[in-house]
Amino acid sequence: MDTLVRTESSALTDSVSAISWASIAAGAIVAAAVSLALFALGAGLGLASVSPWAGSGVSATTFKNAAGVYLVVVAVMSSALGGYLAARLRTKWTGIHTNEVFFRDTAHGFIAWAFATVLTASVLAAAVTHIVSGAASGVPPATAQASSFNPSQVFVDRLFRTDQAATTPAATSGDNEGPRAEVLRLWTSSFSENNDLVAADRTYVARLVAAQTGISQAEAEKRVNDVITEAKAAADRARSGAAKLAFWITAALLFGAFAASLAAVEGGQLRDGTWQERRLIPRPW
Repeated sequence: MDTLVRTESSALTDSVSAISWASIAAGAIVAAAVSLALFALGAGLGLASVSPWAGSGVSATTFKNAAGVYLVVVAVMSSALGGYLAARLRTKWTGIHTNEVFFRDTAHGFIAWAFATVLTASVLAAAVTHIVSGAASGVPPATAQASSFNPSQVFVDRLFRTDQAATTPAATSGDNEGPRAEVLRLWTSSFSENNDLVAADRTYVARLVAAQTGISQAEAEKRVNDVITEAKAAADRARSGAAKLAFWITAALLFGAFAASLAAVEGGQLRDGTWQERRLIPRPW
């Protein structure tokens, strides 16, 4: 009958925590700092690549795709560096099977990546909040009012737009603030629910537009339909852009976690002197 003999060394090892928080914190802080530096560099490159002039600068699609790829590259580079340091700076475990060491190094890299991700998100959120609050307190009242602008007002302005040849006394007297405010309320409430105007509101808005602009009822209904279609297209572009950004962020997080774990295995094996010619596998007994 076989007996399990526990040596003093193995018993001592079991009583020691497998996590080296100091090395994890060091790797996470380095990863967060590198991420912020690379984000600042990416912001500068992005501003230098766009231009308001036609025919110069990159297109919007190219800019969005390049920004997404750069986000993934930043995540991989910073996470790999943080995971490598988290495992390379740890203390050496003695009397532990190499498979267990392999797992612990991977866990150190993954935890360092998670710590760095939370730290970077907190720093970026605090920085953005500080910048926005500082800008809001320093702007003049007219600019502050413009910053609280409702995007739906643009579509309402297009509904009540008048041509100089079709100007009517009602349109030039400035007495259309009431109808405009009413249409804005209808527009905001309807589009927040189903991205469209209900049939009754659509007919009513067309009558208001016809009365205020001097165009016929048929032309007013066509204008309402055209503006609604344009508003739907703008909402669809915003939804598509938000979805692509979410996918790029997810890809960056996944690639960052993998890079941190992989680099931590390399750093741990270099720390223990078990690096096998770039083969990330545990060394057998």
